Order: sequence, then C-alpha cells, then structure tokens
Amino acid sequence: MNPTDLRALLAEPLQSGAYFIDERDAAAMAEAGAALDFAVARIELGDCEGKPAVLARIGASLRFPDWFGGNWDALADSLGDLSWWPAPGYLLLVEHAGPWRDADPGQFDTLLAILNEAAADWRERNVAFWALLPVPAEMLAQLEA
Repeated sequence: MNPTDLRALLAEPLQSGAYFIDERDAAAMAEAGAALDFAVARIELGDCEGKPAVLARIGASLRFPDWFGGNWDALADSLGDLSWWPAPGYLLLVEHAGPWRDADPGQFDTLLAILNEAAADWRERNVAFWALLPVPAEMLAQLEA
C-alpha cells in the first residue's frame, strides 16, 4: 500500500479498531498517522510481565493523567476520554506484545476487547481510533488462519 492509501485507510473511522499487522508495516503506519495529525503512540510491551506492567506502560505511553487507576475499567474510561490529548484521530502501535500474550492469553484478550470497545466509542464520534499490533509476518499468517 502506498502512503496515500494508508492515510485514506487510517482516516476512515468506520474501519478503525484493533488489528494485528505485519511488523514491517509499522513505521509506514506511524508515518501515515502522523501525516494525518493523529496522536500516535508507540507502546512497547516487550519487557512487560503481567497486567500491572502492561497497564502502567500504556498509561505512560498515552500520557494518562495521575488519576489513572491502573485497572481494566480505568483503561477503558481513559481510552474513551483522551481529553488531555486532543487529536483528529488516534493510532496506537502496541509493539512486542507476543511474550505477554503467550504468558497470559486471557488478559491479552481483555486488552483487545477494551481496545476494540474504545474504537467503537470513538467511531460514534466520527473519530478514527486504531490499535495496531505489529507481529512477524509468519505469525500474522498463523493468526489469520
């Protein structure tokens, strides 16, 4: 996909949500989001062990206010607000989540559900909210199967 196509895709709130993508496309997606003046956050989960570390990393990466409660409900509330980071759209790159996903698939599934719920909430306001999870190409093929 060329940069213009990526921008057109990302600008469309009706398509937004949480998706696994080929890790080779992560930089181009971030560049396309930045070109749209979206708030772009790279959330590095590679060294996170457990839900508390994941929530803390997300909170820090998204500049959550001090009142962020560090639990799933607080994450859902914060993702639905983002008033401290106004933007015409949001692009989260949730990177290197594989080890945590493998160690705690139930908690990982909860995170995906919250990210998709946030995208649906923003969609109602006609704002794109993307949570992209870059993975190696071979893993992407397995996930799609």
